This record gives sequence, C-alpha cells and structure tokens, in this order.
Amino acid sequence: MRPLRLLTGLLLVLVMAALAVPVATQLGPGVLAVLAPQPVVAPPVTPAAQVPPTVVTVPDVVTPLSPSAPVPDPAVLGPELDAALQLPGTGTFAGTVVDSTDGTVLYARDAARLQAPASNIKLLTAVAAMTFGQPGQVLTTSVLAAESTPGALYLHGGGDVLLGSGPSDPDAVVGHAGLGTLAAEAAAALPGPGTYTVYLDDTLFVGATLNPTWAEGDVAAGEIAPVHSLAVNSAWLEEGRGGGPRSQDAALDAARGFSAALVASAADRGITVVPDVQRRAAPEDAERLAAVDSAPLEDQVRHMLETSDNYLAEALARIAAHGSGRPASSGGGTEAIAAAAVRTGVPGEGLLVGDAAGLSARNAVSPAQLAALMRGITTSERPGVAAVAGSLPIAGLTGTLATRFTAADGPAAAGAGTVRAKTGTLNAVTGLTGHVVTADGRLLVFSFLAAGLDGTTVEARAAADRAAAILAGCGCRRP
Repeated sequence: MRPLRLLTGLLLVLVMAALAVPVATQLGPGVLAVLAPQPVVAPPVTPAAQVPPTVVTVPDVVTPLSPSAPVPDPAVLGPELDAALQLPGTGTFAGTVVDSTDGTVLYARDAARLQAPASNIKLLTAVAAMTFGQPGQVLTTSVLAAESTPGALYLHGGGDVLLGSGPSDPDAVVGHAGLGTLAAEAAAALPGPGTYTVYLDDTLFVGATLNPTWAEGDVAAGEIAPVHSLAVNSAWLEEGRGGGPRSQDAALDAARGFSAALVASAADRGITVVPDVQRRAAPEDAERLAAVDSAPLEDQVRHMLETSDNYLAEALARIAAHGSGRPASSGGGTEAIAAAAVRTGVPGEGLLVGDAAGLSARNAVSPAQLAALMRGITTSERPGVAAVAGSLPIAGLTGTLATRFTAADGPAAAGAGTVRAKTGTLNAVTGLTGHVVTADGRLLVFSFLAAGLDGTTVEARAAADRAAAILAGCGCRRP
C-alpha cells in the first residue's frame, strides 16, 4: 500500500504543477500589476489653438494693411448705420465714416452739425500735446537754491500733475516722479546743518486756474479743479484713486507733502525745515539742487485718453501752449489746440475750443471735423501725432471702453478688440470718435455724436457702440 500512496501523491503533484502553469500565465500579470507601482500617465492636453478664448487679448503684432482692401459700399453701409443710430425718446445722432486711405466719405448723417463734443475734445488736446511737444519729452519737478536767498529752497513745478507722494516709480505713469525721492535727493545735496524754508514756485502756468466757462457743479463734484503746474495724482485727494473730490490747491498740497518728506529725510543731518510753505518765485540766480522727471509725454497723453482725465488734459494743453510760444494759460492752451487741429487737417470754420477737457459749454465741433482729425492722426508722418491712434481705449479691453462692447452688449460685442475710440458724455451729450479696421482689412475713421439727450444717455451709448461694431464687421457690400 505504501508504494501506491507514494505514486498517488506524485501524480497529484504533477497534476497541480500542470495546472499552475496556465493559471500563473493568466493571473500572474494581474497580480504583478496590483503589487507593482503604476507609471503616472499625464492627462490629455487640449492644444492651445483648440481652447475657446475667455477674453479678448491685445494683439502684440500688427501687420500692414493692404491699400487694395475692399471699401464698404455706402449704399449698403448707410441703412445699417441709420438703423443702429436710432434713439428712443429725445435726442438725435450726427455722424460720419471716412475711409482713412483716400478720405472718401462713406457715411454722413448731419455730419457738419456743430455741438458740444464732451470728452471727444481730448483728441484735439492730445494732438496739440504731440504737435508742440515731443513723444519722449519729460516734465521736470525740481528743487532750486540761490546764493541770493540763503536758507530758501524753491519747489519748482514743471507741469507734471501725475506726481506721487512717495518714492519715484519708474514703471508707472502716475507716480513716475515721486516727491519722496525728490526730498531725499534734496536732503542729500544740502551743504549741512541749518534751517531751511520751502517755497512753492508754480509760476510756469499763468492766468486763471479755473476756466470761467466751467460749471460750478463740475468743480464741486471733482470733475475738475484749479489747475497748477504740479500736483499729486491729478489733484485727487485720495492718492491712487481715479475719482472723488479734488484738492482746491493741488500745488500747495504737493509742496506741503514735499516739505514733510524733506523733514523726514534730513532730520539725521541736523537740518530743520520751517513748517510753513508759501508761494514765491525762484530768483534768477537759482540753481538746481535736485530733480525728478515725469513719464514721457507720449505716455501721459495715452493715460489722459484712456482714463479721460480732465485735470491732466488741462495741464497738457498748457504745456502745449508753452511749447508753441504761447502763454501757458487756459486761453493759450485753447489757442494751441485749435492751431494744432488745423495743422492736422481739420477745417477751421465754426470750430470753437473752450477748454481742453470737454467740460466747457463753449466747445463746438462737428463729427466731420473730428473724423478729419482722426484721419490726420492715422495718416500723419509725425511720430507723436501718429502715436495718438494707438493711445485710444480698446473696445472691451482698456480705459473707458473696458466695460463696453462686451457679450452683454449684444451686437456691439462684434467690435471688441477692434474698435479704438475716445468716449465722451455730458448731461445731454454723448460721443464716440475713433478708428476701426474692417473684417476686410480697410481702415476707417468715424465720429458719432448725440445731442439733445434727456434720460437716454445709456441708449445713446449703446447705439454708438452698435454703429462702431457694424464697421468692424464690414463687409457692407452688395452681394
């Protein structure tokens, strides 16, 4: 029996071994897969070109336009624009569209009507700044001292109203030049211990600081303030904001801020600064002790157009007047603006410039004149003037157009990223003037101005946006 048991056991071992081979073959990889660490597999990545955009991006490459690009047919374009510019209730639009290349008028609706253009006047201000100034020009705020008046320091305003109260910020436009930096440099340049008095020299700008044609309500609301040749943050009391109340003496406030910064910078050198700051022009023998420079004039103009800064516009007009040989006054500024406009191709008949910001009730300009200005800008061979075209707000992206031409605006959204224009609104007026490249690659300039509005400002803005978006989508030719 023993041999039989051994034989039986041997047979069982052989059978089990035979079964183990296929079982191991089938189950082994699975067991090993469970026990062995698994390689990490990256999830599939959708190619960037297939990802739907969530925002409109500013193009960083601009290709030249073809002069043979198709021109919209006025017979097709006209009815579309007429329909877009219809307003419910009170108010009517005047407007025009012009081919930038050859000046052909493609659309005209009461285009010669003279009216208040609101902040569209800032286009003329920008052209004046770039006509009588240079793109890279800077405005210098300096500290002067004179042997004839020992112990006296003169803070001289050079027209920069975008000063910062602290250190200079070389990457900024507002605050590019800082009074804190100026004070530190002045303290380091002082010869030694002693008592000094700070005087404010803001004599660069002359004449009245307030335009007599401005409404008192606009001044009270902070739309504008007395204009001086130096100011912190466009005279807004809350630095870093672009609204709210403004200083009624921005230059004196800036000088007091400089004086306080000088005290902090010079205290460890035994230097005492008299706390009271008064106005006094620097004597003829005064020499520069320290200085800070503004952002280039071209950048200040761009900031003015993008944010529609009234105070900055008025300061830039006075700088333009000074550059043209005129007095750096309100009147000198308006004269310089009108002269620069005519030089850029604007018909002067009927043109009235009451201020640089667009708040004056005396301003009178037509859509045809604004379109002529835009054509002059887009065809100019003067680098500074030509740069104004690229300084306008971009629909749906920047400045005063950042929240317009969005998806919520329906048909107007077609102009996002393509329309570039200056906005403008007063109580009964709204306007949009700029340029746009059509879908066919043709550069058009346009101006749409509404007047007589009474509670329909929002509707008028939307109408102007729709009209500009139609231009962006042209086409506009017979099939």
